[in-house]
This record gives sequence, C-alpha cells and structure tokens, in this order.
Amino acid sequence: MNRRTWRVSARGLVAAVAAALLVPLVPSAAAAPSVLAPLSSSLSATLGAAADALPVTVLVHGTNLAAADAAVTGAGLTKITSFRRVGVVAAHGTAAEVRAVRALPGVTYVEGNDPIRFFATSGTAATRSRLAQQTLVGANGAKLDGTGVSVAVIDSGIDPTHPAFRGADGKTRVVRSLKGVCLTETMVNCLVDVPTSVDTDLLAVGGHGTHVNGIAAGTPYTLGNGSVVGGSAPGAKIVSLSVGAAIVILGADAALNWVLENHEAPCGAGVPAATCPPIKVINNSYGPSGGGEFDPNSATVKIQRQLAAEGVVTVWANGNDGGDGSENLSNPPGTDPTPGILSVASYHDLGTGTRDGAVSDFSSRGAAADQGTWPDISAPGENILSACRLYLPICATGLQPVNGPGVLDVGTYNVISGTSMAAPQITGIVAQLFQGAPGASPGDIEHALKSTAYRFAAGAAYQQAGPYLSSYDKGTGLVDTVAAATALGARPA
Repeated sequence: MNRRTWRVSARGLVAAVAAALLVPLVPSAAAAPSVLAPLSSSLSATLGAAADALPVTVLVHGTNLAAADAAVTGAGLTKITSFRRVGVVAAHGTAAEVRAVRALPGVTYVEGNDPIRFFATSGTAATRSRLAQQTLVGANGAKLDGTGVSVAVIDSGIDPTHPAFRGADGKTRVVRSLKGVCLTETMVNCLVDVPTSVDTDLLAVGGHGTHVNGIAAGTPYTLGNGSVVGGSAPGAKIVSLSVGAAIVILGADAALNWVLENHEAPCGAGVPAATCPPIKVINNSYGPSGGGEFDPNSATVKIQRQLAAEGVVTVWANGNDGGDGSENLSNPPGTDPTPGILSVASYHDLGTGTRDGAVSDFSSRGAAADQGTWPDISAPGENILSACRLYLPICATGLQPVNGPGVLDVGTYNVISGTSMAAPQITGIVAQLFQGAPGASPGDIEHALKSTAYRFAAGAAYQQAGPYLSSYDKGTGLVDTVAAATALGARPA
C-alpha cells in the first residue's frame, strides 16, 4: 500500500450470539411428559407457573429446519425468523403454545429469548488506574488523576462539549484545539487554531478522537445503567490536534512537530501553567495497515526522539492486524527503542476488570524472532465504553449506546474495540505518573511501567528481552498503575 496514507486503527465492535444444543430426542405428539423436548433453564423457570396466555418468545430447535418449522406451525406459534444451518426457528406465542411445541415430532430443544449484556468497561479497573486515583496522591498533594499535566491527542478531533470533558467548574478541560488542514502534500501551515467550543470531530466526520480522549482523560461518572465510565487521567487538561478521520503522514507529523514546538506552554507564553499545564504525553492511535519496517530516518522518528529528549512521552497503538509471531505486524514508530516511546497491545478483561484475561485476537503481534518489534506493554482495548455521539460515524459502529449523566445526554457513550482504545489507557496513566513524579524522565516512566507490569499468563511465553521479561504479543504484560506510581514515589492519600 502507499505508506503515505495512514488509517485510524480502531475496530468496530461486533457482537454475535449462537446457541444450538441438539438433543437426540424425537418425541411424538402423544409422548409422555418424560420424553418432552427439554427447555433451557431460563425458559423452564418462566413457564413453571406461567398462565397459559403469557406472551413468550422462544427458539425452537429441530432435527432439521423443516421439523422446527412444522412444529412452530403445528403449535400455533408465529414465526419470527430461522437459522437454517442449525435447524432453529425463532417464534412468538403464548406459554400454552410453547408447552405444546415441546411434544411435537422433531423438536429437540426449546430455548428462551434471554436478555444479554455486552461485556464492556472503561478499562480503569484492570489497569488499576481508578484505584490509584482513589488511594494515591501526587507530588502536588492532589489525588493521582493527572492534575497539573496536559495530554495531547493526535486524532480525528474532539467534541469539547461532551460531558466526559467537563471539569469540576463546569467548563471544558480542552485547553487548546487545533485543526489540521493539510489535506494534500502540497499544503503549508497545516494546523490552525479553533475555539475550544468547536466540535472538531464533527468537522472531520469522525468520532474516533472523542472516544480516545475519553479513555485518556474522561471525567468519571456512574451512569444510569450502572456502568462506570471515565479516563485514566480525569484531572488532566487536553490539547486536541485534529488531523481528520483519514490521516496522512504529513498531517500527523505536523501535529507531532507542533507539540515539539509548544509542549512547555501549549496555550502560549502568557497563560499560566495552572490553567494550561505543559504537555507531558502524546497519544497516537493511528498507523499504517499491516505494520511495516521501522525507519529511524523518518520525520516521525526524528520528532518523537527529540520530544523524548525534552521530557515528553509518545504513546502508539500497536495496530489491529493480529498475527501469530511469524512476521512483524507492529506499528513501526512504536517500535522505536528510544526510552519514552511506547507501543501498546490490546488486553481483553472480558468486561470484568480482572487481570488474568487474554491478548485481543486483533492486537498486532511482533515477529517472535525479533524482540525489537515487540509491543512494550498491554492495556484494555476490547469493548471499551467511552465518550461518543451517535451521529458520528465511528461512534455509530458501537453496539452499546449508553445515556450519559444528564437528561439530554442520549447515547453519549458507546463501546468500541481496538488498540486505538488501549493506547490512551497508557497515555492517561503516564499523566498520572508525571503528576506523582514531575521530575521523572520519559525513560523513568517507561521503566516504571514495564518493570511493574502484571504478567498475565495467556498468549506467548515471556522471554528475557533486555532488562525485562517480555513477549511478542503483549510486551511486558498488563499495566499496573498503582505499582508503577508507587515505584516512582507516589504516596498513599
């Protein structure tokens, strides 16, 4: 492919439910109760004391589709749809009709239409970022939530009016917003200022950036359905660099270079750090499809190495190309060995916040034979619930819209998966670590993260890779914010 064209590395979330339990019983219409087709446990409980007229939706399993179809018709149920390959018919009717269908020829099983939920979290439980916010304080004496640090996010943009970015004073925590205008490689002056009230994600026809920003620095809420949302660094300020939904390397490098030139005072020399703190970390959730060879001579690498020399950590999503270790599929700039440049693999906590899950299937692997291509660390990136707007294209791919904290916040959170979602977990955590240790170097931050990572067992075996145990699929393991912050000197609240 043309390596000049980069893509946003997010995956749309796909949910599937399959149920086909074939029991070799073929009761006749006059069969005794002992040979009635079995029921799923939930349907058995529903029918136990149900009145005959109770409306019920079921999945009728048959020895084949024709048998299931005939049974549904024979019992008086109304067919909804069918699953031809597994001989199942979904139907609606009364409890009496469902009881009758069990006794008809060819019916092997009757299943209830059980409610399901998507396994989704914000990821801050598995990373122990939320625990660090609750139990540790930084050098400034404030809870460890990124206060005193700005994070820069190079992405499609941000909706600064979203409740995820509302500070305690009711104002947006987006302190500066820039919009990329380098749509071709012949344009100059690639970034222009826009008011921090303007939705640059909408202008980019995106949504990805708002979701990513929410993971890095979203305000914590417990939503009406019980979901806990919020980013790793909800006390941090945000600098958004919108380079569009279709990213070209020129625009991305222009954004990186802007941070290089402005990280010490991102809102200008006259604005105090208390209002607009220095940028200490940059999130990059984009990259070329299929990985590629690391190019130490590229502008991207030259800029990020200078950023590291000036105290700024650069975080990269490792990519969504999966792999088995037979080849390098990692996002090239993230494999830079310079201390303070981090690549992030996606960990799946199954929506429970547990720390012994698995590497996401889609997460790009490095080459098993080349340790230089391996990701640095893992963070939750699968089924992540974060800030979105249903009218934004990327957000519309999410399958679990959830209402936000306000009565008008309809569908303002949604679930998306990708290493794009794993990287900002680390970006926000880096902000927490800099709050705890303002004098730390990017190399200190990387060492604290990698030396304290939790080595979950799933996936490739860990091997000695320099001073760390690491692996080609998950790096040094799952990030542990509490352990990393404590190693850098954060103290209990």
